[in-house]
Amino acid sequence: MTTPSADGARPASAGRASSADSDVTAATDGTDAMDATDSTPDPAGEQEQAQEQAQAQAPAPAPATQAADTQPLLRLTNIGKNFGPVRVLMDINLDIPPGLVTAVVGDNGAGKSTLIKTISGIYQPDGGEIRWQGRQVHLHSPKDATDLGIATVYQDLALCDNLDIVANMFLGREETKFGQLDELGMEKTAKQTLADLSVVTVRSVRQPVGSLSGGQRQAVAVARAVMRQAKLVILDEPTAALGVTQTRVVLDLIRRLKSQNIAVIVISHNLNDVQSVADRIAVLRLGRLVAVGPAAQYDAESIVDLMTTGTSKRLAAVPAEQSGSSSEH
Repeated sequence: MTTPSADGARPASAGRASSADSDVTAATDGTDAMDATDSTPDPAGEQEQAQEQAQAQAPAPAPATQAADTQPLLRLTNIGKNFGPVRVLMDINLDIPPGLVTAVVGDNGAGKSTLIKTISGIYQPDGGEIRWQGRQVHLHSPKDATDLGIATVYQDLALCDNLDIVANMFLGREETKFGQLDELGMEKTAKQTLADLSVVTVRSVRQPVGSLSGGQRQAVAVARAVMRQAKLVILDEPTAALGVTQTRVVLDLIRRLKSQNIAVIVISHNLNDVQSVADRIAVLRLGRLVAVGPAAQYDAESIVDLMTTGTSKRLAAVPAEQSGSSSEH
């Protein structure tokens, strides 16, 4: 809307001399008329000044990037999965924020493996919606998930024991130079990736994977995922069957992924490991998400209660985000 001009806002007679004083006005040099005009109140000018003062006092608008920062990296809405008449997942609503560790816990048969295989593109959901960075996606294969930046490290790690670390990290995507394998380039990249993750227990990147310990094998599998520019790494039982020292290596590795702003989903039965690294905890029971929220709101006893009965009296008040019967969104 155009602001009225000062002339249009004043009365028609403002700044004019009357007919009786016309001779006097003609004799003057116009100074009196100018003084009269300047001293006349200007409503339009006062309105503009008030608007400028209000804008100066108003809080600055939030930058556009702030909304993007709060947007979840991955959002699952009403995800369902059936195998024949068996309903394995029912109305799963879950957000995975960037740069945080989300632990998904539950008893055997709760639907944890089905959930991560749905996120990884192995299974297609029978209902619901998957959004990646705010955009709806359809994952028809593991390659679709990998192309988005979703990497899954399964419990068996999918490593070839007879190949060395470099060959495993580049398996299926070997680099070539002048029509031949670029062995030096791949070795340099493998060393740098392991160094970025502070993996210092590996003696040589040319040693066979079959000679590595459990924690070292996990490190190689995770490094392979990170090397592919993963934004979300899913770890399926990463500390299963590991000793105390190797478990510490894997947990430190998860913390380093978080420090690199990589989102992590950890599937684990070990609640001590979960509570040591998780920022958020999601509890599944019989295919339903019964609770999800900040890890600080849960202790081991309440998690066990939720896993076995779906509720816990140890939680004094269950916020909306934690309620399995209501949507997160």
